[in-house]
Amino acid sequence: MRFRYRMLTALFVAVSAWMPTVEAEIQTMPSDFVYLRSVDPSILQEMRYAGYHNFLGRPIAGYHATECILTRKAAFALKKVQTELKQSGLSLKVYDCFRPQTAVNDFTASGKDLSDQRMKTEFYPRVSKDAFFKLGYVAEKSGHSRGSTVDLTIVPVPTPKQEAYHRNQKLYDCAAPYGKRFHDNSIDMGTGFDCFDERAHSDSTAINSIAYHNRSVLRVAMEQQGFKQYINEWWHFTLNNEPYPDTYFDFPIFFAESNSKWCSVA
Repeated sequence: MRFRYRMLTALFVAVSAWMPTVEAEIQTMPSDFVYLRSVDPSILQEMRYAGYHNFLGRPIAGYHATECILTRKAAFALKKVQTELKQSGLSLKVYDCFRPQTAVNDFTASGKDLSDQRMKTEFYPRVSKDAFFKLGYVAEKSGHSRGSTVDLTIVPVPTPKQEAYHRNQKLYDCAAPYGKRFHDNSIDMGTGFDCFDERAHSDSTAINSIAYHNRSVLRVAMEQQGFKQYINEWWHFTLNNEPYPDTYFDFPIFFAESNSKWCSVA
């Protein structure tokens, strides 16, 4: 009996020591984060990091669904931008919203793997992968993880059919002329999304006049609703008065139905 008691005690201690560690690693979606489609379903979504059409060429850790999640404040500010653009026959399309710290860690690790160059032809044809961190394209912390940063573009309404991307298909330079790069139904912004190139910088003068005008339309519309643009990426905006300026969240992205047990999506 004493031997059995000692065995059960040891097992209880071992399980007790393990369980808090597991719980600490699982974060849930805070109650003031929302699914963008629950705030404005008219905003198009092409969540690149949940699939294969991105600079790593594969789904990123933490992205288990093609869903845009933002703080409630950022989502409703974006809804105001969409309302204004609709009056001109335009619509927003988001590429990335909340980004778990797990995904950022995946970016960091992959950025250091210089042997993997599978997506170079499209996303960084003129940039050496070992310069990702120095040039600010990859970092160990991202504003996306605070929940009020969004990557997006503008599409016309009615919206043209989205060009399908097939895994391992032929790649095209993201900074090539509009008619020669991948078409994702965005208006011409000078480069594609996630283009690691100086022509993707928000103030670049190396793009044509149409693209320059289109970038201005996006920037002005976003700034009027309290967003600030990141100088290295024309698609990247952060809410000025974001509710969590110093907090980096790490909950996984699931479909709304999967997260409904954690919080309301409305």
